[in-house]
Amino acid sequence: MAILAPPNVSESSAELLPDFSTDAYKDAYSRINAIVIEGEQEAHDNYVSIGGLLPDQAEELTRLARMELKHMKGFTACANNLGVTADMPFAKEFFSPLHNNFQKALADGKVTTCLLIQAILIEAFAISAYHIYIPVADPFARKITEGVVKDEYTHLNYGQEWLKANLETVREELEQANRDNLPLVRKMLEQVAGDAAVLHMDQEDLMADFLTSYQEALLEVGFTSREIAKLAAAALIG
Repeated sequence: MAILAPPNVSESSAELLPDFSTDAYKDAYSRINAIVIEGEQEAHDNYVSIGGLLPDQAEELTRLARMELKHMKGFTACANNLGVTADMPFAKEFFSPLHNNFQKALADGKVTTCLLIQAILIEAFAISAYHIYIPVADPFARKITEGVVKDEYTHLNYGQEWLKANLETVREELEQANRDNLPLVRKMLEQVAGDAAVLHMDQEDLMADFLTSYQEALLEVGFTSREIAKLAAAALIG
């Protein structure tokens, strides 16, 4: 199994760090932090739900779900460290389009769609955000996030390996699920761009890193570079 690994984080960007004590930073952080907390909660719930569709995989999926709860606690501690209250209502609304699509796929028993949403799109989204955030994070949050991003690669690899093993029978559903959900991730990245900029996270860097993680996962699943380019175009025209 091909295992992706997070890149080393350079210490040379210290001069780019924002002022963590300003009201503007804390206001933006209240939403960014809420997004990662809610994202980890969604991931926990989604992996448990997928375990109901794949009972032979339930034990492994439960293990992945427990990891997400640990991450959620870590990010909650990050907010507490800065004296920030996470804006959870905002985060729930932020995730609602993907959440609703996942729940519909779950009700229809569509394992492939559920795995694309959670184990490919959401995990690639999280990995890209953590990659861009780590160099500009406060020291406490950096340590927490560095540990989390390593785990997220485990989750991404789980999804891509299942889809790879079943590609010939799930390809059509996977392509449709991509068309339905990839544009939502683009819109999510655009929606958070302003707050991310306050944290010194660049929108173009976020999108580029997301597409890299996403495309590498699909390449591992078994799609050709040409097929992936067509699938990625959904993010631009959706």
